[in-house]
Amino acid sequence: MQKKTRSGAKVTPRSKVPPGSKSAKSRPAKRGKTGDGVSKVASPRGKRAKGSPAPRIPVAPNDSKPAIRKLRAQLARAQALIDELQASADTDFLLDIPNRRGFERELNRSIAYIKRYHASGALIVLDVDRLKPINDAFGHAAGDQVLKAIVGTLLEQVRSSDVIGRLGGDEFALLLWNLSETDARAKAALLEQAVDRLSFEFSGQVVTAGVSAGVALLGPHAEAGRALEEADRAMYVRKAQRRHEA
Repeated sequence: MQKKTRSGAKVTPRSKVPPGSKSAKSRPAKRGKTGDGVSKVASPRGKRAKGSPAPRIPVAPNDSKPAIRKLRAQLARAQALIDELQASADTDFLLDIPNRRGFERELNRSIAYIKRYHASGALIVLDVDRLKPINDAFGHAAGDQVLKAIVGTLLEQVRSSDVIGRLGGDEFALLLWNLSETDARAKAALLEQAVDRLSFEFSGQVVTAGVSAGVALLGPHAEAGRALEEADRAMYVRKAQRRHEA
């Protein structure tokens, strides 16, 4: 419909811009409303909207498998080294038997077993006779040879379940299972006799050593420290007897 101006010119009113034209697309999108009247805006592209599933974590590529295998091998070698160091800390490096620390650990473990299962055992402490004169006359290498021979003889006289340890210097201890008092004292005498039969030749001289043995029984009320003290006292009594016998 045309309208006339005061000057008489005809003016045609603007028509509405049809939807889908360029001008309509350039207009900002209207905000929609949810049921509670709150405007809802579309989430920016590339960002996870609230409530949408979490993105999947990418799987490690196959290139990481060799690295994992390498780390596992290194861990196994480190554990083996730890075990080796632990064993060496409990072993006498010269005689390859438990040292005092290793033997006391075995003794405590055995006493716990004896108490729990009402088993029995015996502890024998031995001290080598005449080792100091051998060291003084022929050197410590000769003394080491004597100690190795004595340990070899002791191992021949006990069972594989028994334990021999070096408490220090020329003193040894044996942990023997399931022996009565009579059997334990008979075993101690047998060990003395076996070592007495050994002889050594150094610098053209034949020498002998020997051991003195003391016994302590292990029962339900045994304690490691007291058992070692009891066997040690008995050993010194026996050493004095052997001096008088010689």
